Amino acid sequence: MNRPMDGVRVLEVAQFTFVPASGAVLTEWGADVIKVEHAVTGDAQRGLVRLLGLDVVNPTTTFFPIMEGPNRGKRSIGLDLATPGGKAVLAELIGRSDVFVTNYLPSARAKLGIDVADVRAINPDIIYVRGSGFGARGDDADKGGYDSTAFWGRGGSAASVTPPGAEQLLGMPTGAYGDSMGGMTIAGGIAAALYARKVTGDPSIVDVSLLGVGAWATQFSVNLALLAGGPLPPTVAPKHGSAGNPLAGAYRTADGRWVMLTMLQPGKYWPEFCAAVGRPELARDERFDTTAKIMANALDAAEIVAEILGGLSYDEWVARMEGTTGPWALVQNTYEVGMDTALRQNGFIAQVTDADGIPRELVANPVQFDETPATSSRAPQFAEHTDEILRELGKTDDELLQLKIAGAVT
Repeated sequence: MNRPMDGVRVLEVAQFTFVPASGAVLTEWGADVIKVEHAVTGDAQRGLVRLLGLDVVNPTTTFFPIMEGPNRGKRSIGLDLATPGGKAVLAELIGRSDVFVTNYLPSARAKLGIDVADVRAINPDIIYVRGSGFGARGDDADKGGYDSTAFWGRGGSAASVTPPGAEQLLGMPTGAYGDSMGGMTIAGGIAAALYARKVTGDPSIVDVSLLGVGAWATQFSVNLALLAGGPLPPTVAPKHGSAGNPLAGAYRTADGRWVMLTMLQPGKYWPEFCAAVGRPELARDERFDTTAKIMANALDAAEIVAEILGGLSYDEWVARMEGTTGPWALVQNTYEVGMDTALRQNGFIAQVTDADGIPRELVANPVQFDETPATSSRAPQFAEHTDEILRELGKTDDELLQLKIAGAVT
């Protein structure tokens, strides 16, 4: 199986999901990712117990999805970078790594001695990667940010999905929403930097910000606003369909399910739709017998479509649409996504075994090579691989003991 990152060593000094998620992707691509955690507290995300009103800890298992997702496949070492011994171990790890990844703020990097100049002084060929809230330069470079603030709020998504006049701003649909996309973006940047180093011999400094990822995600609207020279006018979607296309929008079935129609060429798909739902006469209706008329009378047509779908159960709808070509999909909840047939047939739900030996499942990263699903393993327990990693550095048992006594490692 082609694992394009086989042989690549990544050293991660980061917390939470945004930057660590990139390491999770790289492990599924074959990289050896060593996660450096504080010798006492570990990754701060290990301390979270509730997120978005949900319990994220299950006391009956060691499997902790909020850590498993962004840390799958890694090895964990507990280091106190404020101690001489911890700094010395980190320096040895830097010397043996291809990539150094961090989301620490500039002030913290300077204090810990892990800024670009510090790391490059040890390993001039290392690729240095910074994940930030608002970018590596400018007034907000030392300002902390989460995906809720930098990606969702400041990046334009929150305002875009909140209806005009709403009394409450809509929040992200899931935890680590922007973080996960940002991590995937960082992984792509690392891949490009590794290729550039191979071709040119020059190591890159890679920067990815949550604000930048947020702006990229909303670029269609941002680009239109820039062209217009001001905020876009608020739009209110009709109750059914869209203003110019009855076959583009969400409709509810008789049993309360939502289906999303995205048949962007109404003139092409309208006759097929009408025949499929047993209403072929609608294709000949003088209100809808040309593309222009369908678009001009889209709101009337959408009311008819809503009535038709509202009289069918979801299973009946699926049966009617069998063999048709117009794009549509069921609006799924998160469990249904996890059980989605196409995801499973294509290997995008990864099988892992947790620390208790129990089989578990995680969503795999969305990139495959040579039509082969990614293989993954569970996230490490806190400092689980400290001894293993130190022995790889040539440390004897006595040296390990002394580092532990000094509080340099866990």
